[in-house]
Amino acid sequence: MQASSSITSSAARRGLMRRSLELAQRTVRALDRFSPVVDVVIRVFIAMVFFTSGLTKIASWSTTVALFENEYAVPLLAPQVAAALGTAVELGFPVLLVLGLGTRLSAFVLFVFNIIAVISYPDLGAVGLHDHQTWGLLLLVSLLHGPGSLSLDHWIARRFASGALKR
Repeated sequence: MQASSSITSSAARRGLMRRSLELAQRTVRALDRFSPVVDVVIRVFIAMVFFTSGLTKIASWSTTVALFENEYAVPLLAPQVAAALGTAVELGFPVLLVLGLGTRLSAFVLFVFNIIAVISYPDLGAVGLHDHQTWGLLLLVSLLHGPGSLSLDHWIARRFASGALKR
C-alpha cells in the first residue's frame, strides 16, 4: 500500500513539474513577442534624450559655444569644434538609432559621448549623474542586444541574406 502511494505522489510531482515547465515555456514565448517593441521603445526613448539636447544647442548657438568655452571641460578640442561635434552627434546618431540603421555603431557613439559628457561637466550633481547612468545602461542594451527585428538593420540583413541564398 505504501509503495503504491509513493508511486502516485511521484507521478503527481512529475506531472506538476511538466505542467510548470510548459507554463514557463508559454510565458517566455509570450514575452518574446514583446521584445521587438521594447527594443524600439528603448531606442526611441534614448534618441529623444540626445536629440532634444542637440535641438537645444542649435536653438542658441552663441550660448552653446559659451558653455563649451566656460562650463564644459572637453579635452583636446577647441570649444567651437567641441560644440559643433557634440551637436552633430546629438542630432545625427539619434536619428540612426530610431531607424535602427547602424544601431550598434550609433549606440556605441552615444555611449562614449555620454561618458565624455559626464567627465566634461564636473557640476553634474547626483540627479544628473543618475540620468547619465540610466542613459548609458539603455545604450548598452542596444549595443549588446542589437536593434531587434523592427529595424532597418534587421531588414537589410534579411534582404541581403535572402538575396545571397537565391543565387
